[in-house]
Amino acid sequence: MANHKSAEKRARQTKTRTVRNKSQESSVKSAVKKVRAAIEANDKSTAATLLVAAQSLLARLAKKGVIKDNTASRKTGRLASQINKL
Repeated sequence: MANHKSAEKRARQTKTRTVRNKSQESSVKSAVKKVRAAIEANDKSTAATLLVAAQSLLARLAKKGVIKDNTASRKTGRLASQINKL
């Protein structure tokens, strides 16, 4: 447990950020799941539209450091290639 004032503050900040990051990671999973559902339904136009929203979310969270850059790039690239195969 933190004993110094600054360490206690860091512990509070970590809790707050952890909750926020988990929420944002969950929204990424939901967005990717929607794109995959559209791909499985062979609905290319809907999948492409949803991909744009998912790409935006992935890029924004990668920029903030919530997820890693390569992870965002990998997810975006794989979804895009699946859509192009339709």
